[in-house]
Amino acid sequence: MRELDVVGVRVEMPSNNPIVLLREREGDRMLPIWIGAPEASAIAFAQQGVVPPRPLTHDLLKDVLEAVGRTLVEVRIVKVLDGIYHAELVLDGGTTVSARSSDAIALALRTGSRILGAEEVLSSASVPVPDQDEDEVEKFREFLDHVSAEDFEGDPPGDAGDDTPGRDTPER
Repeated sequence: MRELDVVGVRVEMPSNNPIVLLREREGDRMLPIWIGAPEASAIAFAQQGVVPPRPLTHDLLKDVLEAVGRTLVEVRIVKVLDGIYHAELVLDGGTTVSARSSDAIALALRTGSRILGAEEVLSSASVPVPDQDEDEVEKFREFLDHVSAEDFEGDPPGDAGDDTPGRDTPER
């Protein structure tokens, strides 16, 4: 397992599909995962420190874990099966719970838990970090600083069970 950092959420053009980008902490690979608009908003909210007046689903799950005295130790992105990412929530005491990777990432950001990627996933689905000059990196960071939940509103392809490769689709 390799530790990953959330670079941010961006919108793939021209399709306008949101992607969460994860980067190896001690390496040179990025893992792009296409996600739905609600999950993109949840991740962007967590990165920006937005606290809604009432808890959203990921905030609620965090609150439930705290209420029952449990801790999310880490999130693991464990496999890509038919182009769909699968993750696990690892709780204190070793309990694991299957999760969509986007939900797991959103929860990890809210709890400060580490995010890990299986080497098999990184080998098959990651891309090398592009050689960019500092201007390009700064432009991307600025974009991430100004992206908001409203940027992801709508019903893009891939929501509600799309099996497009590279998607983090809902489990049924």
